[in-house]
Amino acid sequence: MRKSVTKTLKDEESLRRSIKRHLRSLGFTTTNGRLYHGSDDKQRIRDLHRNQRFEKLSAAKLRLVSQWRDLIGYTATGKEIDIRRISPRLELIEGRSWQSELFAFASLYWSIPTSQGYGRRMRFLCWDDSNGKLIGLIALGDPVFNLRVRDAYIGWTGNDRVKRLSCVMDAYVLGALPPYNKILAGKLVACLLRSKFIADAFRSRYSNQRTIISGRKQKRALAVVTTSSALGRSSVYNRLRIGDDVFLRSVGLTRGFGHFHVPSRLFTRMRSYLGEKGHEYANGHEYGQGANWRMRVIRETLSQLELPPQLLRHGISREVFVAEIGTNSREYLRGEAKDLNATNQLEVDEIAIRAMERWVLPRAERDPSFKSWNHSDFLQAIGVEPTRRGSLRIASH
Repeated sequence: MRKSVTKTLKDEESLRRSIKRHLRSLGFTTTNGRLYHGSDDKQRIRDLHRNQRFEKLSAAKLRLVSQWRDLIGYTATGKEIDIRRISPRLELIEGRSWQSELFAFASLYWSIPTSQGYGRRMRFLCWDDSNGKLIGLIALGDPVFNLRVRDAYIGWTGNDRVKRLSCVMDAYVLGALPPYNKILAGKLVACLLRSKFIADAFRSRYSNQRTIISGRKQKRALAVVTTSSALGRSSVYNRLRIGDDVFLRSVGLTRGFGHFHVPSRLFTRMRSYLGEKGHEYANGHEYGQGANWRMRVIRETLSQLELPPQLLRHGISREVFVAEIGTNSREYLRGEAKDLNATNQLEVDEIAIRAMERWVLPRAERDPSFKSWNHSDFLQAIGVEPTRRGSLRIASH
């Protein structure tokens, strides 16, 4: 018994030191139990995500070795883009397919690693039908239950939110790939959140299903899609309007609270630690079992180790944006309107024409540097390089 207690204490001290050492390695300092990172500079934020990005590349490497040559052919080089002929089209990914593998490969481009989403998920590829190349990606998943600025903007009571959160989705992946992003096609892709295609896909898949939280069947329409900037304030999502038509609206900043600064290897140790103690959080990760499971595991581990829970407050705020999918989205979500008025939903072609004229064509004419982009640039951007044998290796960490 004494040996077991001694081993437990040693394990706890080892985990406690590992947590502190990792936070110091990221450049965090602590004062009165709170984290400070020193700067909101975008490169500094990218650096804070470096370990997380490396872990994602490492996990994807084996799958990419046999597929990367085929998948990269779906991304465009600058010479393959005819600006005047760009023709966006959305494709909903169904199940496990080559489109699913393409999405996973293409999403490695994001400098801030994308999540896998949880609960309900819908993923879309945005194609350029003029050349068969990939313009960008959209992935929608279940929103977080508590989001202060979103809830204040909608005007929700706690009861309203429980009843109608199922009518909200969060775009956890949203943007254009190079070289399309260099001509502001990221704004075009973001505008597609308001497309009839996405609203119809949601209705087909999720309307009249039983919700996990309330346990009731509901006739649901997609009323709002939220998204947040990865690097503080967003230049892509800001001012996303064409004439008087607003496609995304900024509703405020998050409080800088989360878990991105806890890498998977450290999280796995936390989970094992709670498992040895017989704690329910070690395996309680089913959707509908309360607040974010990863957050709960980390918070409980910190508590058990007598470390301040404020270590979850990393201090990096994200700007939150809302796309209203109906003209009466907020009234619908508050229960003041029985049906969603969808007269502001547009076809993909309509949005594309307007976004091309507003952003893409003017930028391409002002800055033709996108034409020099090639596939080796894409591989370098995601942090890998081909070997002589034709496989991939991860560039220096």
